[in-house]
Amino acid sequence: MRSKLHARLLSGAAVLALGAPAFAQDAEPALQDVIIVTGTRIDPATETGITPDAAPLQGGDITYLTARTPGGARLGNGELSGQMQYRGLFGERLNLRVDGQRFASGGPNLMDPVFHYAPAPLVAAIVIDRGVSPVSAGPGLAGGADAVFKRVDYAQGDEARFGYDLTVGARSVNDSLSTGGVVGLASDAWRVNLLGAWEKGDDTEFGDGEIGGTAFERGVYGLSAGARTALGEFTLDLRRQNTGPSGTPPFPMDIQYFDTDFARLGYAKAFGDLHFTASVHATDIVHLMDNFSLRPAPMPGRQRATFADASTQGGEGSISFPAFGGDLALGLDGEQVEHDVTITNPTNTDFFVTPFPRVEMQRFGGFAEWSGALGAINAQLGLRADRNGYDAGEASLGSALPMGPRMLATAFNDADRSGEDTTVDAVARLWTTERGGLSWRVTLAHKQQVPGYIQRFGWLPINASGGLADGNIYVGDLALEPETAWIAEAGYDYASARAYLRPTVFIRQIDDYIQGVPFDGTVGVADSPVEMIATMNGDPTPLRWANVEARLYGLDMDGGYDFDGPLRLDGVFSYVRGERRDIDDNLYRVAPLNLTLGLTWEADVWSATVETRAVADQEEVSLTNSEEATDGYVVLSAYGEWDLYDGVTLSAGVENLLDEVYQDHLAGYNRNGFGDVPVGDRLPGAGRGMFVRLNMSY
Repeated sequence: MRSKLHARLLSGAAVLALGAPAFAQDAEPALQDVIIVTGTRIDPATETGITPDAAPLQGGDITYLTARTPGGARLGNGELSGQMQYRGLFGERLNLRVDGQRFASGGPNLMDPVFHYAPAPLVAAIVIDRGVSPVSAGPGLAGGADAVFKRVDYAQGDEARFGYDLTVGARSVNDSLSTGGVVGLASDAWRVNLLGAWEKGDDTEFGDGEIGGTAFERGVYGLSAGARTALGEFTLDLRRQNTGPSGTPPFPMDIQYFDTDFARLGYAKAFGDLHFTASVHATDIVHLMDNFSLRPAPMPGRQRATFADASTQGGEGSISFPAFGGDLALGLDGEQVEHDVTITNPTNTDFFVTPFPRVEMQRFGGFAEWSGALGAINAQLGLRADRNGYDAGEASLGSALPMGPRMLATAFNDADRSGEDTTVDAVARLWTTERGGLSWRVTLAHKQQVPGYIQRFGWLPINASGGLADGNIYVGDLALEPETAWIAEAGYDYASARAYLRPTVFIRQIDDYIQGVPFDGTVGVADSPVEMIATMNGDPTPLRWANVEARLYGLDMDGGYDFDGPLRLDGVFSYVRGERRDIDDNLYRVAPLNLTLGLTWEADVWSATVETRAVADQEEVSLTNSEEATDGYVVLSAYGEWDLYDGVTLSAGVENLLDEVYQDHLAGYNRNGFGDVPVGDRLPGAGRGMFVRLNMSY
């Protein structure tokens, strides 16, 4: 394993997942960070080393891993509903993909964020766009990431070979089990893979008891295939995911199911120096959530079951060829997304309402991206333009709904609910060729993001916040403008035979940032139908989505040192500050300053790590969102790995060794009356628990 560390230090191509060197194949370190999740096998002839992630298991949500990278953090909205945060931004502002596929989540509260559909047992690597996403990866206000699935890829010869990459793991803190992976056959002309995963866990324990309503279950199965022919390469990916009853304590409801289908058909062909790629894809999500199955049931008149569905159809095509001393890529892409949400009372058939009725959003865009050298400077220069359209159907209500919602529905139905926006992204990423182990880099970007359907079409005052989980009631605004970010960042990558360091300073000036603001100037006085309905629903100070001015800036880095002998030290530091520029307030739910250090004893076939994670107080909170400050904390963990045989690795450890009771600032506020966490308190972190994981690949 010593050679793996040295390879990382010399190449600088991979990012730290503490306790295990990560591996990035064909990755440019100035542009991407890569986390290997469990290890991956490309082909036996390549002799690519397996680099399993021995870090604490922390469940099947891969956002636990993205939170261990510079600038990364995790919003804890449930064991299967965690969101990735990157330099203070999260949700739809990040350009997130699952195995290269973009799609819309199905729940109006983002109970199924994009990485909900990337169970850890299926993921080979997480590729993070450093700083900002390239324009070729699609639109997005900030950075992005792609959860790349395991695959038994094409072999070197015409003889078929069998391969697999399987993982099984367990945690004592919630009696959970996760298992899954890929098996397949492949030759140099074709490949056929079967993939699957199954995960189940009970309520999570912490130092003072049990966090009620945190049990979960999820299953995935699918097929991936490819064929190389004289006409080009054809690929097919099909996948079905069934999420069963799973708790989301920060939200007013819990998941009963997400039944989701993915399909993608791809094509690639080289015509000399010109490379052509194209694909079409579709995603269909059907969702049910309620407020009585996994938490104390309210009175029959207050019981709610919400049905939601979302579908995404899209396609993209691009050509790339040598030009202007580098490589030029030109592409077109687009997608159509439909959402529909209906709230019901299962005890009253006359109670139903459509807060987001048949919402349609379309996008069609094109990009040009050039990569090459400008003298001693390497560059990636990109320009993208997108035309975005939106529309919504008419709201409908059952006879049990009172006059207030009827008045708001009439006003919504009479309004002009359709429109178009044009967004433009421009990205310049520059870095020097590595000399003496040092490479400097600078990124300048202009990025835009259209409002989400929750923010634009929310006519009914309810707790749908697109994943904020702040307990506030919101209403939308049909006149919202796209967000516009001006981004600058600078840093360097240094690597020697013994040390590496990769600091970055950044600033994001965001105009027309979409944020909740007081509904009107008479806060707390119910002098409008919106405020009257919100008051009856428990929030006398509702918020409305509005364009404001914001700024995010900070510093993050990772680094490490290889001592004489078997010891090495690795660390990740992240600091981000989010503030309003129009008023004296802070942005909501921004991670506090944090530092993670791991001291590893690394032998030839085993390693052991003691890790400290220190998180500072967070007092820079959003008054607008009624956000509470949090105290800092320190958590100790210990873990290790053992290469039992070629392709067989065992990882095990203890998380939160001292059973520290702490509250992560990005955890939501508890709304589930089961368990030992008072309603309204911020959810605590998991207590002391053991984990074990076995990875087998061939």
